[in-house]
Amino acid sequence: MNFNERLIELRKAKGLSQEQLGEKLNVARQTVSKWELGTTTPEMNKLIVLANLFNISLDELVGNSSSVENRQSVSYRFEYEYSSKTKIMGLPLVHINIGYGRRKAKGIVAIGNIAKGLLSIGGLSIGIFSIGGLSLGLFTLAGLSLGLLLAVGGIAMGAISIGGLSIGIFAVGGFALGIYSIGGCSIAQKIAMGGYASGHIAIGEETNGTINFISKNNFNHFTSSDIKNAIIKEFPDTWDIIVSIFSNLW
Repeated sequence: MNFNERLIELRKAKGLSQEQLGEKLNVARQTVSKWELGTTTPEMNKLIVLANLFNISLDELVGNSSSVENRQSVSYRFEYEYSSKTKIMGLPLVHINIGYGRRKAKGIVAIGNIAKGLLSIGGLSIGIFSIGGLSLGLFTLAGLSLGLLLAVGGIAMGAISIGGLSIGIFAVGGFALGIYSIGGCSIAQKIAMGGYASGHIAIGEETNGTINFISKNNFNHFTSSDIKNAIIKEFPDTWDIIVSIFSNLW
């Protein structure tokens, strides 16, 4: 395979246009076009940059077949990058950068191994709306989720948090810790509900509270009105939606 054919193959595999490749090499699109047509070839310094960009050797870049065969698995491993031309506040509207290694995406919508954006999706994601293995933002969904407003994940921490381990103002989870909490094991400053509940007002099968509502053998010795009246009496400023959740959920 000749160099020009190899360059076309590598550029397309990486998801780059001629213009985008030219920007990375600080050359015009027309220059890249001439390389791919075979009318000109890059200088050595550009060949080195190209080899580093595609993560291959110079032999592979210029089409040395034996080197290509020896490193076929490296040459054909999945990598993809796309950056939209439309920009807002200097950031591309969409930036996708996924594949092997530390591939970073930064845009209004960012998708990458490491992603930063208004909407971000990645192994490590940071954004207003954030989804990933480790996620930070206002609204987050992740294995480890840290959200200022809403966090959902295996471990979730946020104003409203939902997770296996959940910590927040309003926490729901297997183990829930908050001002208001609901969970298998629930610990709260004000109202706790769960299999085991500990709080000023505790609702559950086993409770530890100043005011206790204990359910035994699937039979409640109290009504939703009893819980509602207790919450209003002890915490009169409690939001109606929270009163409704705790008084009607059990």
